Amino acid sequence: MAMNTRPLVSVKALEGDMATDSAGLALAQVFRAPIRPDIVRFAHRLLSCNKRQPYAVSPKAGHQTSAESWGTGRAVSRIPRVPGGGTHRAGQGAFGNMCRGGRMFAPTKVWRKWHRRVNVHLRRVAVSSALAATAVPPLVLARGHRIETVPEMPLVISDSAESIEKTSQAIKILKQIGAYADAEKAKDSVGIRAGKGKMRNRRYINRKGPLIVYGTEGSKIVKAFRNLPGVDVANVERLNLLDLAPGGHLGRFVIWTESAFKKLEEVYGTFDAPSLKKKGFVLPRPKMSNADLGRIINSDEVQSVVKPINKEIKLREKRRNPLKNAAAVLKLNPYFGTARRMATLAEAARVKARKEKIASKRTKLSPEEAAKVKAAGKAWYKTMISDSDYTEFDVFSKWLGVSQ
Repeated sequence: MAMNTRPLVSVKALEGDMATDSAGLALAQVFRAPIRPDIVRFAHRLLSCNKRQPYAVSPKAGHQTSAESWGTGRAVSRIPRVPGGGTHRAGQGAFGNMCRGGRMFAPTKVWRKWHRRVNVHLRRVAVSSALAATAVPPLVLARGHRIETVPEMPLVISDSAESIEKTSQAIKILKQIGAYADAEKAKDSVGIRAGKGKMRNRRYINRKGPLIVYGTEGSKIVKAFRNLPGVDVANVERLNLLDLAPGGHLGRFVIWTESAFKKLEEVYGTFDAPSLKKKGFVLPRPKMSNADLGRIINSDEVQSVVKPINKEIKLREKRRNPLKNAAAVLKLNPYFGTARRMATLAEAARVKARKEKIASKRTKLSPEEAAKVKAAGKAWYKTMISDSDYTEFDVFSKWLGVSQ
């Protein structure tokens, strides 16, 4: 990711200082460290676990009754039931997680694994990455800080700020350097937390404002800024990733004192020399000197050796299923068309022969033959009537049309 490359940083003089703004501080090399959001998010997630306090439900919850199961044979389930009578509670199920007033399933325990170990080098790389991001105005703006009136980034003020101890003086300094808008945004965002956190000593929530970094141990500046909501104060030798990248998001608005800014190379070292405060730590080098990939790809050096754009469009022929598609079968078996046509002709000939055979058997009789068939039928009918006993019954005689 892009990083700050300004060679010099000016020190903003405050009201009452004898000197004016100076442009003599060289930018610490920690601001040129590679910005790694992935490492920052990973380290922040692990470090944020270390502030948690153990919690669990009461071991007695849901078991503070002398319930016993009624056993089988009473047409009720075998869950333990509250003894006694005369109240709604008597006979109710108890202990189980499906019961009203029962314990929860798998009650939480205080011996859970609350804390996470984070490698020292990983923490140092994450902090250096977060520090580099504080000098990139787009990242600071993207995080929501109001720095429109801030003269430059990183913002360094004179050491006279470390001697103040009144909040009114702190507000005056913030107004002088154009950072009061961000502090006011944090102040206006103070609200009451939703949920049970209101009862657990974390009633109020607010957004993060600027971070004041000082360099002199025991400085009074801590007393001056500690009463401003959202404004944090930290020593340059004890910078915390949770303060530099709250929520795992890069781009915290940081205000440096001159002494703190001068100590950065002593604390974090350079790309060549190790840190004097952190044993064996050398700043991680960027993998690329120029991270603008678009500019690299479109450069004349790269474009002169790459292959030209292939504008020829080759449409891939869709694969057909030979079991369902006749054209695909013909490619595999050219005789398929002839065999299919012969089968169709043979089927047509078979159907025609069958129709002719049926038609020959269904030839109409001549009128003489038809009269003979009809006369034979009438003769058989008369014979049936004369040979039967139905003439003894009136109903059948009427039905058969026989006169008595």
